Amino acid sequence: MNSFASLLAASLLVACGGLRSTQPTDSYDFGPPPARLADGSRWSGIALEIRMPYWFDALTIEYRLLYDSPLKLRSYAASRWAAAPGQLLAQRLRQQLGLSGARDRNAETCLLRIELQELSQLFATPQQSSALLQGQATLLDTRRRTIAGKALAIEQPAASADARGGVSAMAAASAELGKELLAWLNDVEKRGRLNDCRATAGQHQ
Repeated sequence: MNSFASLLAASLLVACGGLRSTQPTDSYDFGPPPARLADGSRWSGIALEIRMPYWFDALTIEYRLLYDSPLKLRSYAASRWAAAPGQLLAQRLRQQLGLSGARDRNAETCLLRIELQELSQLFATPQQSSALLQGQATLLDTRRRTIAGKALAIEQPAASADARGGVSAMAAASAELGKELLAWLNDVEKRGRLNDCRATAGQHQ
């Protein structure tokens, strides 16, 4: 009897483990390509590079409970990103602004480097949360000297207190980031700071 009971218990453990391993996982990205904010190839002379800590650039969707251990980073168990968030954000910004990829840059290409310190869903209460993109944007010339810098802090409220709400808010935050970067690039260009950047919009000024 003892042997039978042990065998039965082991079988149940294996079965439960199998059920956990086959639990469906929701996969999210930032949605369909957004409308282009900039005309043609105006900013194609600027390459985009996204940097962030590795714990934010994983497939897990992260959140914090500000009301309970805000220093603890938590992950949704049954939801994940379709690709690393840095890749998703870079794709979205290139679609919005017409920037080139970091791998495509050459000696005549300026570099827009975005370094994020926070990319997570923040819960102020169990029912109220928002997505936060926080970091620094730095524009570098062809010799990798700093042209201009901009602090980034974009927060968008989530419609629901779950992964779906957090992802939708993060997609909205990424769209807002594109608008802020466009306004900033336009301002830097008006001040004559982009003369060394190839394919900038001299003809559009």
